[in-house]
Amino acid sequence: MARRIAAGAAYGGGSIGLLGVATMGVVVAEVQLAKRTVGGGTAPVPPRGDGLYGLAFGRTDPMLLGLLGDSTAAGQGVRRAGQTPGALLASGLAAVAERPVEVCNVALPGARSDDLERQVTALLADISRQPDVCVIMIGANDVTHRIPATESVRHLASAVRRLRTSGAEVVVGTCPDLGTIEPVYQPLRWLARRASRQLAAAQTIVTVEQGGRTVSLGDLLGPEFAANPREMFGADNYHPSAEGYATAAMAMLPTVCAALGVWPESDRPDARRDEGMLPVAQAAAEAAKEAGTEVTGARAPWALLKHRRRRRLPEPPSTPDATEPSPTEATHH
Repeated sequence: MARRIAAGAAYGGGSIGLLGVATMGVVVAEVQLAKRTVGGGTAPVPPRGDGLYGLAFGRTDPMLLGLLGDSTAAGQGVRRAGQTPGALLASGLAAVAERPVEVCNVALPGARSDDLERQVTALLADISRQPDVCVIMIGANDVTHRIPATESVRHLASAVRRLRTSGAEVVVGTCPDLGTIEPVYQPLRWLARRASRQLAAAQTIVTVEQGGRTVSLGDLLGPEFAANPREMFGADNYHPSAEGYATAAMAMLPTVCAALGVWPESDRPDARRDEGMLPVAQAAAEAAKEAGTEVTGARAPWALLKHRRRRRLPEPPSTPDATEPSPTEATHH
């Protein structure tokens, strides 16, 4: 199904759906009910985490990290800039690469994949300062708003292609598992999980085909949300908390570093960790089942499935530079 969705996107098709319209409508209604049931608070406006990180390594020649996507990429649910995914990834990348990292976050809460074109344009607007690596986190709003999967992945493929053409490495955090939302009960939980995983697998296929890498977010936060809901949910009781975002960032950091060639592990598969070369569609399906799984392209039609060892993220400051970054310290697009 993921291959069919990806193929439909490539040829402009829009008739292939994840689920029947009537069934998907019920799932959407249940997800919206879940938001009201779980919620009760109001998510704060995401703090602006743009700026320079890793100042211990100086201020010159920083790498530029771009963040694109929806509320998860923006960091909605936390109040401090240092708790956003961009800040966490930048701090970790700086520590591994031993270079300062500049963050430009153009993600928009509530965004769907059709907003990626605008976001990419904003990120690439300054032709004198192009990103070294971009992280995209998108998909959940496409599922809840019943956007045809072929349309969703077509927009994603275009965004990845534009970013790769600009010279940036691209890492996509695929659609999270909406079946982990607690108030969604069976059998709708299963349907939401199926829809999320199919979209995630299709996202992996088109991303790899455009030269990017993916990391499955899947049910990464599911066990943590279930065991520690007060710690893992943010102020609105729906978006991730600082702990939740740290968990997601820790899963994506190794792939971001590997894409830039600064991760200590090689790209060779380790059979002891169930890694290996698989056809792209099979690798995408396997990754969708297990959160934290990386897929990167090899010689077509093969892809490398990796389970990279995670490292503890360094503690970032509450703001990029203890004060608001000056125009010379941050690039604002």
